[in-house]
Amino acid sequence: MTKILIITGDAAETLEVLYPYERLKEEGFEVLIGAPEARKLQFVVHDFVDGFDTYTEKLGHTWPADVALADVDPADYAAIVIPGGRAPEYLRNNEDAKRIVRHFFETDAPVAATCHGPLLLAAAGVLAGRTSSIYPELAIDLEVVGAAFENGGGVVDGNLVTSRAWPDNGTWMKAFLGVLAEAGVRAEGELAAASA
Repeated sequence: MTKILIITGDAAETLEVLYPYERLKEEGFEVLIGAPEARKLQFVVHDFVDGFDTYTEKLGHTWPADVALADVDPADYAAIVIPGGRAPEYLRNNEDAKRIVRHFFETDAPVAATCHGPLLLAAAGVLAGRTSSIYPELAIDLEVVGAAFENGGGVVDGNLVTSRAWPDNGTWMKAFLGVLAEAGVRAEGELAAASA
């Protein structure tokens, strides 16, 4: 079965992990969660409250990670997804997370990132000269590494699909499925049908 890796960790935004996880499974992909350790992760829920200058954070779902990032051979995966939340803030210091990201850009394989997710891409050094969305208050983090910020929900730049946050989930995943199709990445059932 064609595998897609979600790179995440504690304090990831619940909706930005579980929506692509289920949506890609629905398409027939095998979706695995990769994190610094293969253990139960604690996700969070970000929301907006009238009168607050920023979002609030509450505990969300827990979910098991399938594989430790150190054990990931990126060649085993057809694509990666990087959800937001606060997880990318510390994942950008994880050498294995950056190693995996670099592989996908070196091979021009599909990558989806949302909200704070592009922080990991910036730290991996793959955004210079690219166009990316991100949670708008983080646009400066893209610009300082030489990327152009686009305030959109399904921004496509070659192999890369980015968005601002969980309200963009539908637009983000629709664009990502388009990039997967253009790259010839199909679920196993689709591969059998295509070769018949």
